[in-house]
Amino acid sequence: PIIDCFDGMPVSWVIGTSPDADMVNSMLDSAVLSLKEDEHPIVHSDRGSHYRWPGWIERMEKYHLTRSMSKKGCSPDNSACEGFFGVIKNAIYYGRDWKDVSIDEFICFLNDYLYWFREKRIKQKLGYKSPIEYRASIGIPFLSNRALNS
Repeated sequence: PIIDCFDGMPVSWVIGTSPDADMVNSMLDSAVLSLKEDEHPIVHSDRGSHYRWPGWIERMEKYHLTRSMSKKGCSPDNSACEGFFGVIKNAIYYGRDWKDVSIDEFICFLNDYLYWFREKRIKQKLGYKSPIEYRASIGIPFLSNRALNS
């Protein structure tokens, strides 16, 4: 996922069984659709090969985004995303029996949860609003379109 450090909102995500260039490219392309023309944020990532290959770098340059990676074995730049994974695991994964759930069913369940997280899950530090509600309350619109992330 791409997590906005402003409010912890998952801006874009793609779910698959293994990370690859097509997956991260489509995730980035979806995230860019939510930016205004003059917005060029920093994109923090881990050191995965799909974030270092020429196609990713070309996309980042095309969109005028800044790449940010920490040195090997040091993950502060990607901490927002790692923390987000921890929240997801505690909320929906741990403590459940997934043995009779197919990969496709799990992907649908996770996708629905991510939309709920972005649009309905309230956060104390956002004034007990969801990220979408919080942004609307301070005049920052967000194109919440399920087609972007499906």
